[in-house]
Amino acid sequence: MKKLFLALTGCLTLTVACNLGVPTPGNESAQTGTPLAPPELESSTPAFFSTESAPSTPEPPPPYFTEEFDIPSPYWKFLQAAGGQAPSISTGNGSLRIDQSSPDVWMIGIQVVHSYSNVFIRAKASVKPGGSVGLICRYNESSGWYEFNVASDGTYSLLLGQWLSPGVVKYIPLVRDGHKFSILDPGIELGLFCEDGFLHLYLDGSAIRHFDATNYGLTSGNVGFAAASFTEIPMTATLEWISIKDK
Repeated sequence: MKKLFLALTGCLTLTVACNLGVPTPGNESAQTGTPLAPPELESSTPAFFSTESAPSTPEPPPPYFTEEFDIPSPYWKFLQAAGGQAPSISTGNGSLRIDQSSPDVWMIGIQVVHSYSNVFIRAKASVKPGGSVGLICRYNESSGWYEFNVASDGTYSLLLGQWLSPGVVKYIPLVRDGHKFSILDPGIELGLFCEDGFLHLYLDGSAIRHFDATNYGLTSGNVGFAAASFTEIPMTATLEWISIKDK
């Protein structure tokens, strides 16, 4: 079951809308989930935690850099936004690996050091046997974020995500399209260029969609990634690298 099909009235359990076209602002639906945080942690806002600690705290990265996940970093924070059992997240050997033994679980990772207005984020990712991976830009805990996802069957989507409360997310589908690529091994390169009021989507270096997001009003925020399991478990998603550039 795909993330897009998870929290709809009249649809499958986790979908954001029955209408798969492009909605206008205000066509919303709710999705619930569990914060990826220790049970004793209480917060009025989404609570982040890092799954690992580096032996020593590295220097914060510059605004534009390539993360190759050679060592754990305290500057990436993770949050579960849907599903039950939390995934296992590990860093090393030049990749970030997400192992999930439960179906329909979705998490996001946010790079917390820098905020960006115009930014081009790319990543080399794979998932098996089924699931999705995605990229996030203009993440703001209060106002929301843009998220570009690609599923293992080749479908892709662009979403506007917003926190309703800790662990509760609503999604507005902006774009959904059919089979284009597969992100099964050996992987695929995703790209999301947030430029002024436009969102440009890339797969394997080729532009596949340009979307005018001016009416949705997000102007700046952090970047990050998303990963979700479907019904095929256990699921493993791997990110070899993430590149953050100005263009």
